[in-house]
Amino acid sequence: MSSPFKSVPVRSSEITPKEIYLSRRDFIKAAGVVAGSMALAACAPDLAETTPESLAVDTGPAKTDELGDSANTFEEITNYNNYYEFSTNKEAVAPLAKGFTTAPWTVEVGGLVNKPKTFGMEDLLSMFTQEERIYRLRCVEAWSMVIPWNGFTLASLLKMVEPTSAAKYVRFETVYRPEEMKGQGSPFYPWPYQEGLRLDEAMNDLTLLATGIYGETMLAQNGAPIRLVVPWKYGFKSIKSIVKIELVAEKPNTLWNTTAANEYGFYANVNPAVDHPRWSQASERRIGEISRRATLPFNGYGEQVASLYEGMDLSLQF
Repeated sequence: MSSPFKSVPVRSSEITPKEIYLSRRDFIKAAGVVAGSMALAACAPDLAETTPESLAVDTGPAKTDELGDSANTFEEITNYNNYYEFSTNKEAVAPLAKGFTTAPWTVEVGGLVNKPKTFGMEDLLSMFTQEERIYRLRCVEAWSMVIPWNGFTLASLLKMVEPTSAAKYVRFETVYRPEEMKGQGSPFYPWPYQEGLRLDEAMNDLTLLATGIYGETMLAQNGAPIRLVVPWKYGFKSIKSIVKIELVAEKPNTLWNTTAANEYGFYANVNPAVDHPRWSQASERRIGEISRRATLPFNGYGEQVASLYEGMDLSLQF
């Protein structure tokens, strides 16, 4: 039986250009975001009220190729990121992440597996075929991007360590390094950042371990040296700077579900029919565009993933 959710392929024209994705200046011009705004979820209602008339500047189409290559120098680039380990202020993340140590780096993969192993980043880059995946990213704050990632499937890594029959979930953990990640000094969050997937979600071919972006080495502020990308889920599921992957039998705790269970569920599937308690999820603001667009169920990847949730009440799955 075919899925009622049709996947929507990403067109080259949809790719968020590199200079818009990375450059705070161009982002502010294109999206009308007030300088100094915080990355707190409470900002979302302001985004929902943004109209073309309220935008400071309309920069028009970016002059980049389909992979986002731009004329800007590296020194001209700043970025716009949710990365609370560094700051709750999106604009502050890039300077605070400068100099973050990403080598040497190891990722421990264990738990309910037959062949636990600790991989160096050099192993992950050489043992697994790196490929480009152009994915939409939908933030829970109701903005979105289209990003060309480089990396490899999580499934290929998990198959190598051989999950046992008792493994039902995959737990992920971010590095805990408060001397470099000053945001980890905040008492409001249960550090280190933790996330989780069901094993079948983790094994889906769409689920990516990303090691690069725009054909370049991953930037620290984007989650270097390795991060998760799960394109049909809200962005906070895509944990950054991973140091541990553990196969477990029970549903793992996650940072946002632990912090605010009434607002952030374990599944976090993109669902325009289920509002965040404080704002609508029916539409989104694509960075680089003036008008809002309708949010797609499963972020447009329903054909590939809707079968994972058969029998579940999707009206309750946030």
